[in-house]
Amino acid sequence: MPTRHPRPHAPSSAEAAAWADVLVRHQLLHTAVLAPNGQWLVQHRADSPVQLLDGPTALVDLAADIQHRIRTTRNRTR
Repeated sequence: MPTRHPRPHAPSSAEAAAWADVLVRHQLLHTAVLAPNGQWLVQHRADSPVQLLDGPTALVDLAADIQHRIRTTRNRTR
């Protein structure tokens, strides 16, 4: 995995929720639900197991991983 630039601040719950919405809307995740304890329940496909993410940082990291995968796949097909 490539080295990421350090964040100037930790992602907020609102930022994580925005990324979750984008990922689900663009069908890059099947679902992403914020649990009352601040963790995220995500499912990549309808038939895949639910993954538990520990807070907003983990969800934003997942979004970055998905973006990286999309970009590297797109560059290989050009």
